Amino acid sequence: MVRYIGAATLVLLIILVLTRTFQLKRVGIKAIQFGEKDKKDFLILPFAFLLFYIVFASAFGLPELGGELFNNEFTGWIRVAACVMGILLFIYALISFGISFRVGLDEDHPGELVTTGAFSISRNPIYTAFGLVLTGIFFVIPNWIILIYVFAGIWLFKRQILLEEQSLKGIYGEKYAAYCKKVRRFL
Repeated sequence: MVRYIGAATLVLLIILVLTRTFQLKRVGIKAIQFGEKDKKDFLILPFAFLLFYIVFASAFGLPELGGELFNNEFTGWIRVAACVMGILLFIYALISFGISFRVGLDEDHPGELVTTGAFSISRNPIYTAFGLVLTGIFFVIPNWIILIYVFAGIWLFKRQILLEEQSLKGIYGEKYAAYCKKVRRFL
């Protein structure tokens, strides 16, 4: 049962991103900027599909890749809390973002600098939420390949955050610098 929650968490994240993207598209905002500034972004997609396969294979009894590092059903339920907290933080961040939500860098139409809601406790609540979900999925499905994904994901999140921070400094200047002094990068 716990493994189904891991799979459902991934599906829910995709649904939330696509829903927000379509909502913004209806008001004329192009929310998906993925791969437009950095063409290497598309290298992420095959790895994302592999992660989805590993999670769904574990949940639905398909041929599995990698091996489990440990298995304890009871602690799996406790660790589902990381997935749930990640999803809740993600939803809170989407609500806080409002129409400024983008996937990727959008220096041409950046929207307002958001510093309230989830952004008053973390400058990067979406990446923090993704990190929580990825870590929670690892603890629900303790596959060694997923563990590699956790470390690679954290590295990629940090890389993207640094790129976005440079962009935000250029767009918002002193207003962003003041915000950085008040709010931590993560939690």
